[in-house]
Amino acid sequence: MAEHRSMQRAALLDAARTLLSEGGTEALTFPALAERTGLARSSVYEYFRSRAAVVEELCEVDFPVWAAEVSAAMERAEGPTAKVEAYVRKQLELVGDRRHRAVMAISASELDAGAREKIRAAHGGLVAMIVEALGEMGHRQPRLAAILLQGVVDAAVRRIELGAAEDPTEIAEAAVGMALRGVRG
Repeated sequence: MAEHRSMQRAALLDAARTLLSEGGTEALTFPALAERTGLARSSVYEYFRSRAAVVEELCEVDFPVWAAEVSAAMERAEGPTAKVEAYVRKQLELVGDRRHRAVMAISASELDAGAREKIRAAHGGLVAMIVEALGEMGHRQPRLAAILLQGVVDAAVRRIELGAAEDPTEIAEAAVGMALRGVRG
């Protein structure tokens, strides 16, 4: 029975990823989850109390996987500059991944305080990955530099997600350039 519930929960999360990545927040409804999984709508409520709870669990499940991929890319890089570049590139490479797109589809304002705090904590862990490399590069305030660097990455992610006029590769190159050389170009 426990295995069946676990499989159903995984199916609901996978359906939620698909709904969010295809149609954004509006697409994530309990009737749509029920339809995608073949469950009765009332059964969906046995697993999740709200849309926010679905998103919160998606973050708990997917964010560590995403962060591990960023961390692995950084570990393969040699030297602090290469680590910063890997940090930026890997995050932008993951933009097309359904796990990332699903989490990005929900704005923090639509979540309850607990869900927002979990997302903030997960992002804090991501930012913490790059602090040491920035310190090695000579930043006097590497934590602040890491937060600002993540802001550049987040802006690039939004630009890619919006389907901007620029090619995603151009956006990635510009983000890496900002990370490594600032606005001097």
